[in-house]
Amino acid sequence: MLFNMRNFFSIAKLTGNSKPLLRQFWYGPPAQMNVDLKGRDLLTLQNYKADELKYLLWMASDLKQRIKHKGEYLPLMQGKSLAMIFEKRSTRTRLSAETGFALLGGHPSFLTTQDIHLGTNENLTDTARVLSRMTNAILARVYKHNDLDLMTKEATIPIINGLSDLYHPLQILADYLTLQEHYGGLNGLTITWIGDGNNVLHSIMTSAAKLGMHLRIATPKGFEPDLRITKLSEQYSNEYGTKLLLTTDPLEAADGANVLVTDTWISMGQEEEKKERLKAFQGYQITMQTAKSAASNWTFLHCLPRKPEEVDDEVFYSPRSLVFQEAENRKWTIMAVMVSLLTDYSPQLQKPTF
Repeated sequence: MLFNMRNFFSIAKLTGNSKPLLRQFWYGPPAQMNVDLKGRDLLTLQNYKADELKYLLWMASDLKQRIKHKGEYLPLMQGKSLAMIFEKRSTRTRLSAETGFALLGGHPSFLTTQDIHLGTNENLTDTARVLSRMTNAILARVYKHNDLDLMTKEATIPIINGLSDLYHPLQILADYLTLQEHYGGLNGLTITWIGDGNNVLHSIMTSAAKLGMHLRIATPKGFEPDLRITKLSEQYSNEYGTKLLLTTDPLEAADGANVLVTDTWISMGQEEEKKERLKAFQGYQITMQTAKSAASNWTFLHCLPRKPEEVDDEVFYSPRSLVFQEAENRKWTIMAVMVSLLTDYSPQLQKPTF
């Protein structure tokens, strides 16, 4: 159907509202799912309900299909800007946000502590208020999660957690999209985490049960996940009818796993603990021997960058490894977050099975 501007403005004049009409002409018929995330923050997946998580994954799948596979141009961020505050260096978070926001027609601004007065000559309160008047959203990759909490109180625009000491929600959305693409659904999968009780694990623990996934966790003694998050994960497991196991035995955790997951044992800021950590994590490397305990359709995930002591080459570069698809999906999921928080666009393609 050709878009007749004269007819459009005639109808708009009669109805007194051009927004729904413009949206229908530009995007097609609205999708049927009662989820509205516009204006929300994304600090942790704990704050998102099951349907909202599914909606973000659906949005990511929609954008990936329309832009990558169909070659469509969707300037959904045209006229918008994104402030990207990075206290920690990054490859995937920076590239996925910068290229994704630009691909949608927006302007990302990359800011390090060397570029702005963050916490030095200007406090977080003032920074959040200034950026709220100049940009449409703030993506912050910080050391302290409390800094994100403060920014949400002071900013009038959405705050997105690009990584903190407590959570890494953008990474887990990419993991879930990867698993959904590979297995055709998430419900009933068993995820096994073998490694440190860190921010990536915390984000899995606050979301997996909502999507019907079981979770088995192996961490060395003294490196367990945060106790508050463990209690919350237990509550979710009971509420959603999933299974949760915490152990110090990697092979016990790997038993029956569909997905084997690990991450760095030494995060940025923990370099002084390297010797102690390498000793504590002996026996936690994921190998084909580990995989023998897993389900026959097992796959492997790692958020990268990876070190050989965490997973050997045989697993990391095997056909079972989804790490590079996982890395690419950082882009589509972060785009989904930005579109959901900043626009009225709804997915136009068929909703995937979760």
